[in-house]
Amino acid sequence: MYYRFENLEIWKLAKKFSADIYKITGKFPKSELFGLTSQLRRAAVSIALNIAEGSDKKSDPEFKRFLRISLGSLNETVTGLYISLDLNFIVKSEFDGFYKDSCLLASKIKSLISSLRL
Repeated sequence: MYYRFENLEIWKLAKKFSADIYKITGKFPKSELFGLTSQLRRAAVSIALNIAEGSDKKSDPEFKRFLRISLGSLNETVTGLYISLDLNFIVKSEFDGFYKDSCLLASKIKSLISSLRL
C-alpha cells in the first residue's frame, strides 16, 4: 500500500464507521437532508479524513493534532446519534451498535496518540 494511512487499523475502522453512518442517515426524513443528516455525515467522514491527513505529517506532534481533531469529530458524531435517537430517527439497538463502534474507535485513536512521541 502506498499511503501510510492505508495500513492503519483506526483508519479502516473510521472509514467503515462513516460508511455505516451514511447508510443509516439515508433512512432519515428528507426534511433533515440539510440538517442532521448532513451534519452527521460530515462529522463521521471527518474522522477518517483527519486520520489520513495527519498520517502524512512530518512529526508525531502534528499527527497527534489531527488525531485529536478526529476524536472531536467522533464526539460530534456520537452527539448527533443521541439526537437521532431522541427524534426516533434510529432505534435503541442501532444507537447501541454505533455507540459500541465509537467507543472502540475512540479507544484505538487514544492509544495511538499515547504511543506517539511528543
